[in-house]
Amino acid sequence: MFNYPARILFGLALCLGTLISVSSNTWFGAWAGLEVNLLSFIPLISTKGMMSVEASLKYFLTQALASILLFFSILFLLGYYKVNFIPLLTNLPIFMLFNTALLIKLGAAPFHFWFPGVMEGINWSTSLILMTWQKLAPLVLISYTFYGGSLVYVSIILSSFIGAVGGLNQTSLRKIMAYSSINHLGWILSGMLLNNLYWFIYFLFYCFLSGSLIFLFMNSQLSQFNHLFLTKDSNFFNKIFLFGNFLSLGGLPPFLGFFPKWLIIQGLSTSGHILLIGIITSLTLVVLFYYLRIFFTSITISGVGTKWQFSDSYWSSLSSCLASVSIFSLPLFPLFFSFL
Repeated sequence: MFNYPARILFGLALCLGTLISVSSNTWFGAWAGLEVNLLSFIPLISTKGMMSVEASLKYFLTQALASILLFFSILFLLGYYKVNFIPLLTNLPIFMLFNTALLIKLGAAPFHFWFPGVMEGINWSTSLILMTWQKLAPLVLISYTFYGGSLVYVSIILSSFIGAVGGLNQTSLRKIMAYSSINHLGWILSGMLLNNLYWFIYFLFYCFLSGSLIFLFMNSQLSQFNHLFLTKDSNFFNKIFLFGNFLSLGGLPPFLGFFPKWLIIQGLSTSGHILLIGIITSLTLVVLFYYLRIFFTSITISGVGTKWQFSDSYWSSLSSCLASVSIFSLPLFPLFFSFL
């Protein structure tokens, strides 16, 4: 991805836009940072293929709509504050418009319509950026104005439901990862009901697990469901690492991905959100179902790929190390946090 100087420049501008949004002390500064981030990400998506051009157009139109809503909500907030001189949280319709714009930028349900289509048209490296780094600034801005209203609860439940049901009939690994990301957004927004530390810890674990899984996809050149049957059997641990990481991303104990879900469940239970725990946990079982469907189908069929079909590289050892850490290091993290 970063083979050309222009892409390095746009990548730096991408990081700069997010940092401007996160560190700004005014809403207009945060909006400007989001715009810099948007205009820097469009050239990274656009390549010579028609799918990437379509994906970049979808991304631009959706993000432009969200930016317009965000800009007008900021104007309304400033005007309302100057006229009434009362706390801003009392004007909930404007705050709902503000959070709606940020939820569109996140791709959270019910504003998820653009996310799977964009994921399908881009490569794995830009998919990783879209799933992780591009969500950081909107999540931080939502946490600044988070009030736990009905819109947030609806978004949590719908994100968990659509992320679970939407991946059932998919054969594209990119779309499976997209719907999995929507489901994880439900858990991240649930963490905001508790504390900023909860959702940020979950987001860090989600970024690590998604990154290690996408490194394995890039190394094995996987993009469709039937490509999993062609994974080399010469290295016995390839499928074990791949599908162990799938189960870790789904939050199955005793894998590493269960730890952030455990934190969210424990926090929600102590705060009295028992019904919400039951809903999002039940829907996570559906996500695990289509992960296990992928696992059992491909692990029971021997690979038929030839030796020259996939090439081993330096990245194979790195991705295997990341996958092994995500699978086997669960007992180390409670021990680490006990010393904090």
